[in-house]
Amino acid sequence: MSSLAASDPRGSFGNRAVNWIDAHLKWILIAPSVIFVGLLIVFPIGYTIFLSLTDAAGAVTRPFRFVGLKNYVTWLTDVERFWPAAGRTAYFTVLALVIELVLGLAIALLLRKTFRGQGLVRVFILLPLVATPVAVGMMWLLIFEPTIGFANTVMKFLGLPAQGWLSDSGQALNTLIFIDVWQWTPMVVLILLAGLSTLPEEPDEAARVDGANAWQRFRHITLPLLAPVIGSAAILRSIDALKTFDIIYATKGMGGGSSHEAETLNILAYGQAFQFSQYGKASALLILFFLMIIISLLLLAILRKKGTRV
Repeated sequence: MSSLAASDPRGSFGNRAVNWIDAHLKWILIAPSVIFVGLLIVFPIGYTIFLSLTDAAGAVTRPFRFVGLKNYVTWLTDVERFWPAAGRTAYFTVLALVIELVLGLAIALLLRKTFRGQGLVRVFILLPLVATPVAVGMMWLLIFEPTIGFANTVMKFLGLPAQGWLSDSGQALNTLIFIDVWQWTPMVVLILLAGLSTLPEEPDEAARVDGANAWQRFRHITLPLLAPVIGSAAILRSIDALKTFDIIYATKGMGGGSSHEAETLNILAYGQAFQFSQYGKASALLILFFLMIIISLLLLAILRKKGTRV
């Protein structure tokens, strides 16, 4: 041992290895998890991009050939299915997000105040988050059933005409937005309520002493201080709303309805892959959808940054 150490004045290889491991131990411990998660993300995306450049269709053993950007051109020039589905996706996301943020902020401000039964009210408000989206969709499908559904029963009791709700092409998408708002507004309330609890009270008290009314204090103090939290809630909900699938599938089916009145990009891609077995076209559609999500998140991040500066 002594002769080996003498031949290597910097220490043995084993000692250097131990020292290196000690210096980088935190990275070594998390490396397997990072590599595993990275493969779970990179491989599906990479394989989807690969399929999007082919004419893969039918049986999985069927040979396919590369077609380049043909699938992307096909979708981008499709004015009958792709662009209407993209418009419905944007409409669904924007309207649901705006309603949930406004309604969530209003409820969070009310729950911020102390009153009798506050804990019970919070529990009831958060109940929609407990159910799975498919169960929620099936529940509302029964409520909005045109003939014996509870919604039309109430309408008839009030002397109002029965509505198509999910079956009417002019009402289906708005009804789905209502369902999404019902289920996910509690999550926005939870996020904003946590943000409100961290705000300092001194600015609000100082403004109250100076004679500012409730609206002025909310507009010039609470809202600017809460802007980063609102931005975070908007990003989280926009991601969820953009990729909404469960509720639409549970209520309208794979085609988004008889006349595709509720067909979003997710539903369209699912139908192309699992109903028509057009894997290449479905993959190209998913990549385009993925790019739309990235662009939307970048825009939200820019708006959030500007709001924080203001």
